[in-house]
Amino acid sequence: MTREWLDWEWVRTWCDQTEPELGRLMQSFETRHGFPPGENVITLTTDESNEATSALVDLTFPPSDLTTLYSVIRDISLPDVDHGYFIHSPTMTADHFREYGSVQVAGDGPALVFASDGGGHLFAVAGTGRVWKSTAASRHADFEVAANGIQDFLEHLGYRIADQALDASS
Repeated sequence: MTREWLDWEWVRTWCDQTEPELGRLMQSFETRHGFPPGENVITLTTDESNEATSALVDLTFPPSDLTTLYSVIRDISLPDVDHGYFIHSPTMTADHFREYGSVQVAGDGPALVFASDGGGHLFAVAGTGRVWKSTAASRHADFEVAANGIQDFLEHLGYRIADQALDASS
């Protein structure tokens, strides 16, 4: 089976479709929860983040889907979607790689941590493109497959935002 690699146009379309859903979710957040939401944002690339992505490529050979993601998105902070989702900036990803190295995932070799959730679980992408999630809030925990690729990971995240926005409007 041939795997399709992430396309930057698909990522841009995902951003364009997800941002309004996120806005709808945040509009009713305080009414539903009794406190204001945190800063829930999808931040697009900047010249600085493009330079950081280039530095990450020079530091380690990241999976191509990750560099495609970083060609559109600098980072994502969604503290109020489920228990929180955070896609780290290329700068943070590189800093963590320098300090801690890659993580080992069973059957897929080394993987690069690029995201986390509000519980401290880590998400890493391997050379195959698969996304792995730590079973505990530790780089030394076991990792399980979380998504077939970054596109699958983003689709799931988009569905969670849309589902919560729909529930909020009900």
